[in-house]
Amino acid sequence: MTTVSRPFKALAVSSLGVAASHLILSDTLYLGFAGQASATLGGGPAYSADQAFTTALVNTALVMPLVLWIGLRISGERRLWLTVTTGTFAWICAVWNGVDHLDDAPGALLPLRSMLLVAAVTAVASLIPTSALRRATRRRSAPPPPPAPGA
Repeated sequence: MTTVSRPFKALAVSSLGVAASHLILSDTLYLGFAGQASATLGGGPAYSADQAFTTALVNTALVMPLVLWIGLRISGERRLWLTVTTGTFAWICAVWNGVDHLDDAPGALLPLRSMLLVAAVTAVASLIPTSALRRATRRRSAPPPPPAPGA
């Protein structure tokens, strides 16, 4: 039962994570555009385009792992490091490949295909049992040394 429900929980939580991260990313970029326009028109000091872009990327990279971890913990899942790491890495790759769509115009969206792929990859990663990975990567301890001769 837990093997079947875990990917569905991961799919639902990662979909919420993608939505929240995309909202943070697009809103922060929009605020950067607005601040840049205000500074150009003679308003007060504002963020430069580089500062706004960097802030948007950092915020969205921080939101995704937090939403995944909190959402999966609330749903009762444990051993989340692989799912959270995979989902965050997939989100960063999706943003890396589609940020040109967002940077061109305020209110633009990342390609839907990329966002769906992030949710799917996160759900598939939740199927991998972390206990098997831990056993596979655990180093075997060396056998104890033989007793000293004459002892």
